[in-house]
Amino acid sequence: METVEYMGKTFSVDEDGFIDDFNNYCPEWEQWVKTVEGIEEINDEHRVLVKVLRDYYDKNGIAPMVRILSKVTGFKLKHIYELYPSGPGKGACKMAGLPKPTGCV
Repeated sequence: METVEYMGKTFSVDEDGFIDDFNNYCPEWEQWVKTVEGIEEINDEHRVLVKVLRDYYDKNGIAPMVRILSKVTGFKLKHIYELYPSGPGKGACKMAGLPKPTGCV
């Protein structure tokens, strides 16, 4: 595993930049992901997606499928891609501190 240092915190990440442990998520992690994913500013809609992803993962041990994510948040897939240009699986799950999804998110 590689390590990333950002804002006084050190994170272990895999080869794709996903955090090593769901429990190591923190605001500094969000800020680091924002910079690597090219997100200008984290807004309330970003936070809604992060909360839904974290809650779902915490209850089910996996990331939700994109249609579930869209249904729960009320965001159309196109809008999710506007918020996270690399997509819900890469950008949103990474920011939420989830492991890299293996299926279709």
